[in-house]
Amino acid sequence: MSWLVQVGEKQASMLSREEMRRYGRHLIMPEFGLEGQRKLKDSSVLIIGVGGLGSPSSLYLAAAGVGRIGLVDHDRVDYTNLQRQILYSTSDVGRPKLQAAAERLRTENPDIEIRTHQGVLDSKNALDILRDYDVILDGTDNFPTRYLVNDACVLLGKPNIYGSIFRFEGQASVFYAKEGPCYRCIYPQPPPPNLVPTCAEGGVLGVLPGIIGLIQATETVKMILGKGEPLIGRLLYFDALKMSFREFKIQKNKNCPVCGEDPTVRELIDYEGFCGITPERIRMEEGMQVTPEEVKERLGKGDPLLLVDVREPVEYAICKLPDSKLIPLGQLPDRVNELDSAQDIIMYCHVGMRSLQAAQFMREAGFKRVWSMKGGIEAWSERIDHSVPRY
Repeated sequence: MSWLVQVGEKQASMLSREEMRRYGRHLIMPEFGLEGQRKLKDSSVLIIGVGGLGSPSSLYLAAAGVGRIGLVDHDRVDYTNLQRQILYSTSDVGRPKLQAAAERLRTENPDIEIRTHQGVLDSKNALDILRDYDVILDGTDNFPTRYLVNDACVLLGKPNIYGSIFRFEGQASVFYAKEGPCYRCIYPQPPPPNLVPTCAEGGVLGVLPGIIGLIQATETVKMILGKGEPLIGRLLYFDALKMSFREFKIQKNKNCPVCGEDPTVRELIDYEGFCGITPERIRMEEGMQVTPEEVKERLGKGDPLLLVDVREPVEYAICKLPDSKLIPLGQLPDRVNELDSAQDIIMYCHVGMRSLQAAQFMREAGFKRVWSMKGGIEAWSERIDHSVPRY
């Protein structure tokens, strides 16, 4: 088992009588036993992102007896989190996630250590934070952090327990460059900015992160124990609608820029720029955006604005702005002739990503007087009209 993670060279910790009773169902398993439980007690796991994936994985790793669990997050609990982020309750809304998560996990298992790392993981702090943990569990939902975690794990020789979710589909793998491919071996370059919708834009089945997060927790335990066959060199795909799993073999790419035979990435880079989030692009996008306050002001003046909603019909049925025209983003190329290029057009969506794509498409199609409402109808509801339902 060459992939066995080293969890320290000190003498294995002893278990108290209370711990032996708590973990009794582990201890009687031949594959686990006292030795396995001691390995868990001596191990450390860093969970990056305590959201949909981090919630179930952290709960089960804490319950399993991982001795030290680190949490990285910078967000606060929102009502929209509660549908899937089971670490939190309604009373936690508005609190920092790390504060609420640490309290919950310490209640789950007071015998383990919980460390919190408040703030955004970036190229300046990632190596220092990841270095102190045996296994890294990636619960992130954005490409800059996902590539950052991958590269940091490769540079430090750490296993990266990967998971991702969207709507009814999920993926999981173990990227461990010492023994197999890394994330960049299959995804050398990120997709263009704003091309891939987030869960906030496309939605996610509430139970899906539970399934994928528990697969991540399972792989983490296996890596620590050195038991079974981890998902190294395998990408597991789950379809909740079909209730089916598919497995894809993935190979180490000898030309991989970070773990290949002649790597070009030898230190952490500017991942926002790598993922296309450059200052130039930010300035370009800002020039195509207007705030909800500006839209309200212009409507109040009676300006002849055309509001175009580029969300899906199911979203339009939840809430909409008055007198808006529904043209889902996917239909826009075929319906652009319905719009007048001489009119001022405001595109909007849920949180502003799809409308920005729509505005860019319209500009490229020759429309000069078209803008995207920054923050979408979510920002409108939060800052302009609280009667508009949020989702």
